[in-house]
Amino acid sequence: MKKKIVVLTGSGISAESGLKTFRDSGGLWEEYRIEEVATYDAWNYNPALVLEFYNKRRAQLAGVVPNAAHHALVKLEQGFDVQIITQNVDDLHERAGSKAILHLHGELTKVRSTKFAELVTDIGYREIHLGDLCSEGFQLRPHIVWFGEAVPLIETAAELVNEADILLVVGTSMAVYPAAGLVHYVKPGCPIYLVDPNPAQLSGIPSLTVIRDKAGSGVPLLVDQLLHE
Repeated sequence: MKKKIVVLTGSGISAESGLKTFRDSGGLWEEYRIEEVATYDAWNYNPALVLEFYNKRRAQLAGVVPNAAHHALVKLEQGFDVQIITQNVDDLHERAGSKAILHLHGELTKVRSTKFAELVTDIGYREIHLGDLCSEGFQLRPHIVWFGEAVPLIETAAELVNEADILLVVGTSMAVYPAAGLVHYVKPGCPIYLVDPNPAQLSGIPSLTVIRDKAGSGVPLLVDQLLHE
């Protein structure tokens, strides 16, 4: 039976494909404030602006491709049972070919009903606007976990981390909760690898190996190491 590797990924892995984040200076999103486009209050106050913001993000996503780190995680499946838990809302892991992906914060290429959360539709990179309705006649909203909303899959993610024989943390500062708390669910003695050029100070975590490198170069090297051990 293959060992189970769980991989926690964040914005750093997608940034190398050219996707900008809120925190990038000179980035695509500087004209927006988080409070105006990525909270439930923002949706209630100005849903048209929220939809415009996510339409632009979807258009940007359509123009980028997976990078070497995404592809290396697919290669890792040759020797391990790999489960990815991502904080990212893009589809780059899927497009690279990873088989098991859990999106903690939702998916940019999907929308859902404002009334029935279970009515989720994959729209790819198309735009949605006010007046676009679900099958039950209610407005569609981005299938995104906004700031301040509960993260419905966090318990599932914690269970997956607890099952890991090895944990990889890639492209995330591990400073945003509740996702940051996932590293504390590993079994005693589980090796943890953190790939980040500027790693955060993670205290109280045993069996931690820090690789001070970008995802695009650090992850392929780590994958080759793990496959040949």
